[in-house]
Amino acid sequence: MKKATHCLKPVVRCIVAKYTLGYNCPSVAPERPGRRPGPSDLLSAIILTLNEERALPDCLASLRWADDALVFDSGSTDRTREIAREHGARVLQRRFDNYAAQRNAALAETRADWVLFVDADERVTPELARELREAIRAQRPVGWWLPRHNFIFGKLTLYAGWYPDYQLRLFRRECGRYDPERHVHEILQLDGLTGRLRHALIHHNYASVTEFVARQRHYARYAAAVLRNQGERARMHNFALQPLRQFFWRFVALSGWRMGWHGLLLSALMAHSQWALYRELDALSHDVAATA
Repeated sequence: MKKATHCLKPVVRCIVAKYTLGYNCPSVAPERPGRRPGPSDLLSAIILTLNEERALPDCLASLRWADDALVFDSGSTDRTREIAREHGARVLQRRFDNYAAQRNAALAETRADWVLFVDADERVTPELARELREAIRAQRPVGWWLPRHNFIFGKLTLYAGWYPDYQLRLFRRECGRYDPERHVHEILQLDGLTGRLRHALIHHNYASVTEFVARQRHYARYAAAVLRNQGERARMHNFALQPLRQFFWRFVALSGWRMGWHGLLLSALMAHSQWALYRELDALSHDVAATA
């Protein structure tokens, strides 16, 4: 009799999810530890994806404790959506325009009271999962900052500005919306108080120097466009002073030197990113002058 009762528990959760959150369950998730979530405890974990077939399985495996997992895809051409469904996640698609709009669109696709945004290259440890559940049960504050352990080039990076790297990822859905004017490195506008959690979110960040430079170039283009719209122009001294300031800040002020060659490399790469920013800004200025 006990065995039969235990087998029915996942089915009961599926029925609760269907009639409380309004979702059909493509597969029955494993038993979650702890007490059964109440009406205001339900959590949706949301992952934005684009061709994440390599990183997604481990990410979803670390979210099996969540009441709902939503993979919000922007047109993957690999097995991302198939893998998501194999792990019991809901899958929705939307053409990508910018990160803020994508996150806001994903928020509109869940009825859960709480939302946790996780990137495909991030992992929620069992310790963090328990702490997240405890934060939800407390009901206040309405948002929580998560520290991150960044693994860069395969190494845990605790200096040069990469830790604690707090991210505002857990919040009450009805209290938050992303700033539509901030397209990259989006900002959550939250109506209410926030708190900080202790256990870290694992982030498998840049795998190689090539990836690092490519992504920083993308960020530089966006930042340069923002500066240009604010009327800023690149000056000759910016190409030397800003990279030097960035390097000193990372390597000395933020103790990058404690990581030896790893810290030196990261500080140099971030200095190069500053140089790339002003190069992009200078190019935009010349484009405007040419079309004037």
